[in-house]
Amino acid sequence: MKQGLVIKSTGSWYTVKAEDGEIHNCRIKGRFRMDGIRTTNPISVGDRVDFEVENEADVIVNIHERKNYIIRKSSNLSKHSQIIASNIDQAFLIVTVNYPLTTTTFIDRFLAAAEAYRIPVSLIFNKIDRYRPNDKDRLYDLRHTYSKIGYKCYEISAKQGIHIEQMKEILKGKINLLSGHSGVGKSTLINKIQPGLDLKTGEISEAHAQGKHTTTFSEMFELDFGGYIIDTPGIRGFGTIDMAKEEMSHFFPEIFKKSQQCQFNNCTHVHEPQCAVKAAVEIGEICMSRYESYLGMIMEDEDNKYRI
Repeated sequence: MKQGLVIKSTGSWYTVKAEDGEIHNCRIKGRFRMDGIRTTNPISVGDRVDFEVENEADVIVNIHERKNYIIRKSSNLSKHSQIIASNIDQAFLIVTVNYPLTTTTFIDRFLAAAEAYRIPVSLIFNKIDRYRPNDKDRLYDLRHTYSKIGYKCYEISAKQGIHIEQMKEILKGKINLLSGHSGVGKSTLINKIQPGLDLKTGEISEAHAQGKHTTTFSEMFELDFGGYIIDTPGIRGFGTIDMAKEEMSHFFPEIFKKSQQCQFNNCTHVHEPQCAVKAAVEIGEICMSRYESYLGMIMEDEDNKYRI
């Protein structure tokens, strides 16, 4: 029996780095059920596992308890979920104001999921070298919105290498998750941070202003300066799962903080009188786009897939 770290998952095969540094290709023994969640991938990148070395194929027989994980609705089966990665020290959502557009709805859903699973998360605004004056105004507004809540925000150009050394210091010694839409520059950024990986990068579709999927499965890469970085497939939508509607406000820090002043302890911040959250939205203390994202999440029908 050996122990190791899952560094790549293709759905049927798992690449495991053993404690001695050797790489093993493993299958699963039997069927795993994790935390009662119906998932398309019972084992994810970042999992610590026990495996047996066998003649034909090494076999994973046990998954260690997870510190955390981040999850989303499966792209094909709305009642199933997909675990993106587990045992994450910090997550980074790569945001582009343009080329392609990242909406606040998508940002807020990702942040809420990270909050729900207790994963520290920051925003990285990429492609600043391409921004026109109106793009820069939008960037300023977004930075103001999210930094005021408490999220760290960074500006980079992965293509031009702007602020890459700063990113290396932030990633050093941690297990880091990078996520975002296709085309926001995840693979380009990883290539700059860890030269020699030569990850495939894609061009933006001019017709639809969207990126093309260049990463098919999540994969973890070791960093020369210490730590790991997890590259994830580009995400078009981020449907939430396993979040009770009455707890949704807990995952919006500024809404949760203001809710302590509501008249009712179980205030949903939708229709109740003397709601401190709605009052804060009206005077601009809570950003309208954040409140709209919150409403969209609590009113989302569980059978509907979320797309953006």
